[in-house]
Amino acid sequence: MTQNIYDDPQFFAGYATLDRSVKGLDGAPEWPELQKMLPPLSGATVIDLGCGYGWFCRFASDAGAAQVLGLDVSEKMLERARETTSQENIHYQRADLETLSLEPESLDLAYSSLALHYLLDIDTLFATLHQALKPGGMLVFSAEHPIYTATHKQGWIQGSDGDKCWPVNHYQQEGERISNWFAEGVKKQHRKLSTWINALIAAGFEISHLNEWGPTAGQIASNPALDEEKERPMIFLLSARKAR
Repeated sequence: MTQNIYDDPQFFAGYATLDRSVKGLDGAPEWPELQKMLPPLSGATVIDLGCGYGWFCRFASDAGAAQVLGLDVSEKMLERARETTSQENIHYQRADLETLSLEPESLDLAYSSLALHYLLDIDTLFATLHQALKPGGMLVFSAEHPIYTATHKQGWIQGSDGDKCWPVNHYQQEGERISNWFAEGVKKQHRKLSTWINALIAAGFEISHLNEWGPTAGQIASNPALDEEKERPMIFLLSARKAR
């Protein structure tokens, strides 16, 4: 099973302090760009992979989705999602995304925010999602950028031009990377950007859009902590379509 770090009390308590936990989608600085990549949601059947507190599930319901299914491996996340959801067309279920089974051609949209970089086997999930989407259906997701997962976590170094920069460490060597973020031993998978894209193509997807996201000047002005994100992409946003 995928590591269930979100049920670790220390990790869960730390995660609850983040803007994206407190403010929801409005607390995720990449959300405006990710939202632009979504297809029309009116009447859609939607799945949220790694739904967390259920923020996107509620957004999709409010935008007119007919049915929304939120999946997460964390019982603590699902408990919080259920506590804050009143819409009857939203259902939550505990699931390991690496062993997911879905009905063929049952979905209009598969969505995921910052969850897929935890998975060891992304190829099987993409194949599962492709067969579960209706013709013309879309996969829209964000994940940690490989430049970020390959960044040396000891902090800034001074580049040859005298400026501070983030050192990239073993980018070509894919595999597990361990970080200490709110808790010790958080496991993430480092993949080259080409690996992500080629896995989607191998599953049958057509790439629609790729955004190596970075904050705007206005976002940095209102939240100075985002300033370091202009130096290297922390996340990427991607949309792909199943051919009609």
